[in-house]
Amino acid sequence: MMNIAMVSVQDSPLGAAKGLDEGLGVHVAELARELGRQGHRVTVFTRQDGRDPREKVRFAPGVTVEQLAVGPVRPLAEDELLPYLADFGAELARRWHGKRPDVVHAHHWVSGLAAIAGANGLDIPVVQSFHTLGTALSRSGQPCSPTRVRLEKAIGRSVRSVVAMTESERTELVRLGISRRQITLVPSGIDVEKFAPSGPSMPRGDAPRLVTMMKVGRHQGVVSVIQALARIPDAELVVAGGPAREDLETDETVHQLRIKAKEAGVADRVTFIGRVSANDAPKLLRSADLTISVPAYETVGRVPLESMACGTPVVASPVGGHLDSVIENVTGIHVPADRPMEIARRVRALLADPTMRTALSIGAVDRVRSRFAWERVAHETVKVYESLQPVPEPEPVLAGVGAGAADEDEDF
Repeated sequence: MMNIAMVSVQDSPLGAAKGLDEGLGVHVAELARELGRQGHRVTVFTRQDGRDPREKVRFAPGVTVEQLAVGPVRPLAEDELLPYLADFGAELARRWHGKRPDVVHAHHWVSGLAAIAGANGLDIPVVQSFHTLGTALSRSGQPCSPTRVRLEKAIGRSVRSVVAMTESERTELVRLGISRRQITLVPSGIDVEKFAPSGPSMPRGDAPRLVTMMKVGRHQGVVSVIQALARIPDAELVVAGGPAREDLETDETVHQLRIKAKEAGVADRVTFIGRVSANDAPKLLRSADLTISVPAYETVGRVPLESMACGTPVVASPVGGHLDSVIENVTGIHVPADRPMEIARRVRALLADPTMRTALSIGAVDRVRSRFAWERVAHETVKVYESLQPVPEPEPVLAGVGAGAADEDEDF
């Protein structure tokens, strides 16, 4: 059993449990939960942002969340967090002086800065998971400050080990100058009990159903899917994610996408349902014939994995984590993100071939259960932690115990 400290300054497991945080928050929550299930003690240190007033919460068996009162009690963006990270690190150091963890695992670069400061001088190994790298964001055209890129490089060279979640991330880390020996590939996981082929599904009609996801303020390739729908007769498109259902009418991103649907002549076949709860997500994915995920950039790609676990084949852009999870013609197919005509052609072919969809469904479920189940992900993560622990010194051999004693045993 290990005493594990996780640092997730910005994304709390408590927010993920309420459906307020996506991606990183879900990863931290589920990894901590599985480590606790396997008998380890886990404490997740996050920042009090006002969404949950409790300072210390028993999150799951063996897992405690401690919210540190650092900075204003409200959610903060990355650049707003930077002035408070030194205080966050000092508070971690104070707590770890009294109860030293065996290992510290920081999630995201801002957490890495705080974890390194907190562990300084305490001889505690620090493991870093970036989840998203600034260099990759910049290359995909998304905003990223040079300060972040510089600090990520410094963090990667300062910690004892870096966990990459995809092969493309590992390659990016090497480009930053981090030694391959320092990097271990461990993917993000999926709850294969919740996301499974069997179970209830959302009601639907006879028309083929396509599902795609968006995030708040980001199209995530949805425009390409809407434009492709014009060349996929009779199919309906369900766009999930983004704002809460009650905020759909006032959301600017949804408004822009509705304009695109009208321009493409498919407004009557596109439905926006807003943010989907963790309990409803499997029901939605089971109801689909295909899930389409074609962003220009994606770190892990949770939606394709969740869809594959539910047995729904995936049409995905060949970027980031999609390259690790979606195997061409085995668990799904790859299409370029910005080619609606190619997306439409491949989707029409799959909708017309139920035998192929069944084969992809079987391969997808098998792939997720064998490689991305949280039980395996947690075991591989623990191996990283254990590799950083001091090797115990052999016990001294007492005088008179040795070859002579062995000879006496043999004579006896």
